[in-house]
Amino acid sequence: MLAALPGLALPLRAAALDERALQFPRDHGAHPALRTEWWYVTGFASAGEREFGYQVTFFRSRVEGTQAMRSRFAAKQLVFAHAAVTDVEARKLVHAQRIAREGFGIADAAEGDAALKLRDWSLVRKEGRWTARVAADDFAFDLTFSPTQSVLPQGRNGISRKGPDPRQASYYYSEPQLRTTGRLTVQGRSAAVQGKAWLDHEWSEEPMAPEAVGWDWIGMNLDDGSALMAFRLRRKDGSTLWDGGSFRSPGGHVYIASNGENEFRARRKWTSAASGATYPVEWVVRTPADFYTVRAVVDDQELDSRASTGAIYWEGLSDLFDSNGKRVGRGYLEMTGYASRLRI
Repeated sequence: MLAALPGLALPLRAAALDERALQFPRDHGAHPALRTEWWYVTGFASAGEREFGYQVTFFRSRVEGTQAMRSRFAAKQLVFAHAAVTDVEARKLVHAQRIAREGFGIADAAEGDAALKLRDWSLVRKEGRWTARVAADDFAFDLTFSPTQSVLPQGRNGISRKGPDPRQASYYYSEPQLRTTGRLTVQGRSAAVQGKAWLDHEWSEEPMAPEAVGWDWIGMNLDDGSALMAFRLRRKDGSTLWDGGSFRSPGGHVYIASNGENEFRARRKWTSAASGATYPVEWVVRTPADFYTVRAVVDDQELDSRASTGAIYWEGLSDLFDSNGKRVGRGYLEMTGYASRLRI
């Protein structure tokens, strides 16, 4: 996941990312020398018969024009955060957003092991487990995510290509099948919940080709313990500029897809009354593992983040069906660049 950063003239470096092995716990933390970074947790949880989707994302953005300034007030790094909850029973999404410059005890993206903070929101990794704490007007959650599988490097040894130029890439790993426990509150109703989550962490210099307007992405935890990720970058005419993904079997075998091996075909669309944007809320996604159908659990899961990152996008809880029509998993679908071209 990524965000538009309005009004920031950020020069791009000309070099491709260095090929290196990911190192943990160091690479769970921030990489402030690179331009853009995000930590992205999506998942689903239940409290008895009630079902919820949730997401929390922390972004770090390096502001190139201020790096030489000595003033402690210079905005050298910006920290953004988005959070949302989908109440399946109410068919409603609630969301919130924040932004601040790093420092002064208000916002921080720590190096070393992960420790993200933005006022009273946080995402912290300690003793191998992640904890997210978010409090907003309409919702709150305090959730712990415990690994049940090893880290999954994406792309070629953790470098994921996002376009035809080698510079268009990110360092990228996932943690699928995270066991989730904690407490979730929506519009005054609080409950203990449990479920599964998916974590992505990416950092990069130039993750998109100039002709790309946005992307479609899925991260799915399958019921049998498998993990499926697939994405594509789209041109303005809707055609695919670049695609990729991965599949890890229950036994731990990992297949990394090359460009051209994943295909997204829209089946059903929904139009937002708020933005006027039209999103495919049901897809057939061809992957090396199977032909899957991805179907939104709730159509209206559009987020307006113009007050922080400048983008309107769709991101929501979705079910996964195999080629026989059997529901085999659940996770998140994200679609950007439909309301307007995503600018990074």
